[in-house]
Amino acid sequence: MPNLLPPAGPQRTLSLAQLSNSVGDGAYYVTSALYFTHVVGLAPGRMGLGLTVAWAVGSVAGVSLGRIADRRGPRGTAVLLALTTGLAVASFLVVRDFALFLAAACLYATAQSGLAAARQALLAGLVATKERTGALAHLQSTLNAGLAVGAALGGVALSAGTTAAYLAVFAVDAASFLLCALVLLRLPAVPGAPGGRKVKLAVLRDRPYAVVTLLNTVLLLRMPLLSVGLPLWITERTEAPEWLVSALFVLNTGAVMLFQVRTARAVRGIPTAVRALRRSGALMVLTCVVLAMSAVDSPWAAVAALAGGSVLLVAAEMLHSAGSWQLSFDLAPTGRVGEYQGFFGTGVTVARTLGPLVLTGLLLGRGTVGWLLLGGTVLAASYALGPAARWAAGTRQEPAPAPAAAQAV
Repeated sequence: MPNLLPPAGPQRTLSLAQLSNSVGDGAYYVTSALYFTHVVGLAPGRMGLGLTVAWAVGSVAGVSLGRIADRRGPRGTAVLLALTTGLAVASFLVVRDFALFLAAACLYATAQSGLAAARQALLAGLVATKERTGALAHLQSTLNAGLAVGAALGGVALSAGTTAAYLAVFAVDAASFLLCALVLLRLPAVPGAPGGRKVKLAVLRDRPYAVVTLLNTVLLLRMPLLSVGLPLWITERTEAPEWLVSALFVLNTGAVMLFQVRTARAVRGIPTAVRALRRSGALMVLTCVVLAMSAVDSPWAAVAALAGGSVLLVAAEMLHSAGSWQLSFDLAPTGRVGEYQGFFGTGVTVARTLGPLVLTGLLLGRGTVGWLLLGGTVLAASYALGPAARWAAGTRQEPAPAPAAAQAV
């Protein structure tokens, strides 16, 4: 159990900042769809369109904001973006038409994407190179713990079902980002990297890194699988009870909270990251096979297959997370971590935006064949990441960055 607590210093402060806003985010995630449709009054189709546009804008803007974090200093940039995110969430409290909703959603998605990139640059500046994957594992564990607590709070609001309850959730989420900004101010300042004017957004010209990001996006299909694919599969194609959707979510978040740090220990460089990603791909094939077996007439057999597949899924998720974190940092040039992390993070947006469409077409449209196609695609991408990572590493024109974190601390 002591592994759940990050080391004292910047890592623990970063985790505290992560915890502060993830509680609010957890409540937001479980209530936002009903809030926007029932309180704001948007049609589900318009809400979906607005969020898709917003995250597309945010993913593009996140790269530039990551570059600003590199140039101006990641701590100050992260603080400003945390405050901006809180302001965007607070604006949802008064939005009552589509145009204002779209503007607020674009601001929210842009600030969130930039904040993620700035945080990664801040971590790179405060944590020694060899400790970064472990630090990210602690952050992921903290994130899941906060989301679970926030989801429980959101559940209370859903049970109440009143406008006041929904407004309280959004107010808590906005306040959580204010608290996050205050916690980030406790960290040491990290100086910006001199960039001059010669290369702007160099990541857009870095083809090897772009290939790594693209392949990683395929592996990120596991995210909408848990939130969209599995719930629809359970309700449409199996005899399992609907409450199992919630139970599997709790299983996933709890397992990540308890075991992500331990899983990440074995990943300490590009070779170990590649091995972790290959193992993740192999586990995803098994996951898909086992989950496909849940389409049976027996509720108990369906529950057993879904539970077993979910255990394999979370194991694949933890290996993928550890491997992808290592690659994303090790392949980013010194002084451009925020910019590169902003670009790498676009994979999450693409997976969340296009993933539901891909998964519903595969799983609900093709059944078992769809599961096998999904598993095979993820496995191929996981094995292709090895050559792509070696290609990218071979194009780096500088040695691995020195642990500026140790100097800053």
